[in-house]
Amino acid sequence: MSLLTNPPLSLYIHIPWCIRKCPYCDFNSHGIKQLGGLDDIPEQEYIDRLLLDLEQELPLVWGRRLHSIFIGGGTPSLFSAEGMDRLISGVRALIPFEGDIEITMEANPGTFEAERFAGFRQAGINRLSIGVQSFDAKHLERLGRVHNPEQAIAAAEFAHQAGFRSFNLDLMHGLPDQTPEQALADLRTAINLQPQHISWYQLTIEPNTLFYQQPPTLPVDDTLWTIQEEGQSLLQQHGYNQYEISAYARKPEYRSQHNLNYWQFGDYLGIGAGAHGKITRLDLNQIHRTTKSRHPKDYLQKSVTQIRTSKAIPAHELPFEFMLNALRLLQGVPSSYFQQRTGLALNSIQSMIDESIEDGLLCNKKDRIEPTDKGALFLNELLQVFMQDAMIQEPSDIKKSDLINIKQLY
Repeated sequence: MSLLTNPPLSLYIHIPWCIRKCPYCDFNSHGIKQLGGLDDIPEQEYIDRLLLDLEQELPLVWGRRLHSIFIGGGTPSLFSAEGMDRLISGVRALIPFEGDIEITMEANPGTFEAERFAGFRQAGINRLSIGVQSFDAKHLERLGRVHNPEQAIAAAEFAHQAGFRSFNLDLMHGLPDQTPEQALADLRTAINLQPQHISWYQLTIEPNTLFYQQPPTLPVDDTLWTIQEEGQSLLQQHGYNQYEISAYARKPEYRSQHNLNYWQFGDYLGIGAGAHGKITRLDLNQIHRTTKSRHPKDYLQKSVTQIRTSKAIPAHELPFEFMLNALRLLQGVPSSYFQQRTGLALNSIQSMIDESIEDGLLCNKKDRIEPTDKGALFLNELLQVFMQDAMIQEPSDIKKSDLINIKQLY
């Protein structure tokens, strides 16, 4: 294993609070009712801690510039525009930005947050990801969302008016008792709002969620197939080109640069309660995973040196970790990325590549690692080829549950 160069560097910032926890959500989020209400969110204290957290991470990335920033949650748009301006200015003071840096913030479509969009734009955020999920009132209620269809539509209009160079609408299908007609109606509404990017993915039931404890009735496989097939055709007809399992963009420049860096096995710092990071350590010839204290109270009250854990990824786990990300991209990644970003020779996985090519799951290309249409369709099966060695050696982090639970058929 020999790491010679650093990949692009991104920053993930986690804001853990939301108005109400949704029954399908397994992210590290905490409803504000637990605090007593919106006014009790410790915005300034949390921003102070985020900047201290980032300052602690700086020795890992001396001399490097940020390629992208993603502010996720929770619901980051619960923070004020002034708070976001302070946060982004503080980050810029600590680490230099690339000239064309993409700065994305997740936002929910309630009017209260949408009215702040212009302020967020002035703070330096240049891309929004708006969590619509559906435009159907009954489905929104079933999903536990706090907005209505009119607010979802207004949020997209606010994003246009605020002058964002790009925004994403996040939309789910395969919802409880959803018909193909309802799913396609959601998609048509999203398309009519003319976002530059749409994330369209099937609802899956995750452990540690209310839906897992009280499972709803989801559409049968034949219905899911119809939704998927007709929805992809509709997106393509309107100029939204699929480049990843659940991501569609009108033009290449509107693809999520932050997520592309994840999928291409780039580096990222993670700050905030429960945030994860992945950093190449050329000095140690290792790749490290970092994790921050999960509960906001612990994150805020522990000393800044106690909120982070870090461990090297064992070399035998790297092929699977690389493929778990890269094979989400329909065009894959250049073959050269494997050695550059894992430090391992490509021939160390040649037998697995050959097996996947023989099974019709990978394209037979020397310059790219790229799934075939069949490989994208049966991604779990393809990933298991690269997981074999990792599982035999009992890796510390990778579990079978890490496989993408895909019932979407691509």
